[in-house]
Amino acid sequence: MATETPQHRLEIDLRTAMKAGEKERLSTLRMLLTELNNEAIKSGEVDEAGFVVLVRRAIKQRDEAAEQFTKGDRPELAAKELREKEILSSYLPAQVDEATIRAAAEEIAAAQGLAPGAGMGVLMKALREKFGAGADGATLSRISKEILQTR
Repeated sequence: MATETPQHRLEIDLRTAMKAGEKERLSTLRMLLTELNNEAIKSGEVDEAGFVVLVRRAIKQRDEAAEQFTKGDRPELAAKELREKEILSSYLPAQVDEATIRAAAEEIAAAQGLAPGAGMGVLMKALREKFGAGADGATLSRISKEILQTR
């Protein structure tokens, strides 16, 4: 059986939300499907990695909006953004825990004799290859800096 595309998976979830009357989930999924379609128009079919990038971008937008709504004393709108973030997060692959990332970073840094500065790029590249979409870049970067600073 062919692997399910992100668009197909979204369309199925959209229909399910529509039948269940889940308005907030429905609007969030419609927005994501629109972004996916726009990206497909711009650059051709969106693969799984491209889909993860789209979802992470949408999550980051929700975080930023929630922060602004909180600063603007609009807690109900901030809560809505955070609920949408939770819906979107369900489309990300399972995330690797920080302890696993840290152990792998220490192992790679020791094996390759990496030092602060120039070693950052090498370590980040190796960690991205190892964990792929299972770890976000900000976490990899933070842990890489911490590991290299202690060397």
